[in-house]
Amino acid sequence: MRQLKSSGRRAALAATTALVLLAAGMIGNHLASAAPSAVSGAASAATTAGCGKEPTLTTGTHTIQSSGTNRTYILSLPGNYDRSHAYRLMFGLHWLNGTANDVATGGSDGAVWAFYGQKQLSNNSTIFVAPQGIDNGWANTGGRDLTLIDDLTRLVEGDLCVDTAQLYALGWSYGGAMSYAIACARPTVFRAVAVFSGANLSGCSGGTQPVAYFGIHGIHDSVLNISNGRSLRDTFVRNNGCTPQNPPEPARGSLTHIVTAYVGCRSGYPVQWAAFDGDHTPDPVDGSTGSSGARTWTSAAVYNFFAQFQTTTTPSPSSSPSPSPSSSPSPSPSSSPPGTGACRVADTVNAWNTGLTSSITITNTGTTAVNGWSLAFTLPSGQTITSGWNASYSPASGQVTARNLAYNAVIAPGAAVTIGFQATHTGNTATPGTFTLNGAACSVS
Repeated sequence: MRQLKSSGRRAALAATTALVLLAAGMIGNHLASAAPSAVSGAASAATTAGCGKEPTLTTGTHTIQSSGTNRTYILSLPGNYDRSHAYRLMFGLHWLNGTANDVATGGSDGAVWAFYGQKQLSNNSTIFVAPQGIDNGWANTGGRDLTLIDDLTRLVEGDLCVDTAQLYALGWSYGGAMSYAIACARPTVFRAVAVFSGANLSGCSGGTQPVAYFGIHGIHDSVLNISNGRSLRDTFVRNNGCTPQNPPEPARGSLTHIVTAYVGCRSGYPVQWAAFDGDHTPDPVDGSTGSSGARTWTSAAVYNFFAQFQTTTTPSPSSSPSPSPSSSPSPSPSSSPPGTGACRVADTVNAWNTGLTSSITITNTGTTAVNGWSLAFTLPSGQTITSGWNASYSPASGQVTARNLAYNAVIAPGAAVTIGFQATHTGNTATPGTFTLNGAACSVS
């Protein structure tokens, strides 16, 4: 798979360490120029010029000229690509001395880890792009790598059908640094980013506007100290208007992870932070000192974070922050229940071996807003929740109640929120089947 499991990977990590020491001097050379007008417009536009066209781009390796240089990239289209359907567009960035092919194929872990696990979980809902960095890295000298992202975005949107409010970037190590640079410099283009074990190595041109942000980092990262990840995270804690905090992190030796959703963030601009008891890796496994793209929790965590953005309406960056925890709406059943038949739930389960993820979308089909909610359901026998996203879950098995967090307490009429959890199972991977929202039964689709 990745070089963490080979001498080449160890050399890559040593080179990354050297980059950290040089970072302060490098950043000045990495600042990017402004995005071209064709790319940097508001992301609220619904679809692209490629919609309805017979595409010329195909799955495979391609070449594009960018900044006077031939650059390669790997494109992966959904197997059932429909030119009349607007797809999400996701960029996967490789690590130092990694390659676009490593990202696109998943290496020795295979399809389950392609594009950091997002391709398999996306179930043909996403167009994926894996660009190749110069010298197998993302120095972004003179903004050349941001220009490549701009050029690829323009190319794909001109030939394929893309929902322009659904652009994402993710990467590990140097790829995480580049994802952070994209968030800083293209906040009106990219909806959200996920940064695995990153640092400020590719620059942060701009860096003052909100972008939904998910940072993941090991507490004893020996290559890019976790302080780097915290610093990147705090950029968007500030930009997104979240309430500053020192989120809990697992103890060394616990071999666990803790996911924290910040409160008080501007509506539509959440910040999430996951710290794990481990070293420099994108695919830690709870209960193990090793790593595995097939068994890690990170792919599902990122998938669920991105999956909450299922609307083509992008909130205005000038939106007021959500209420602080002290003034958050109560999730008690007395808070504006929608009434029987005024809610709809869709539950999608992705299962493997002894684990699964569940993505639950709750739609308010009533005529009044739900202000504070709790969703009750019974997990099938043998299923136990190990972590969750966009809600608090209690207890971990049996009759479970998922309660809103501060930033998603209100569900307007016709609106929806998506929550999710990861669980272990003993063979039964069925969905709960029935759900009640604030005590009222929901229809299930």
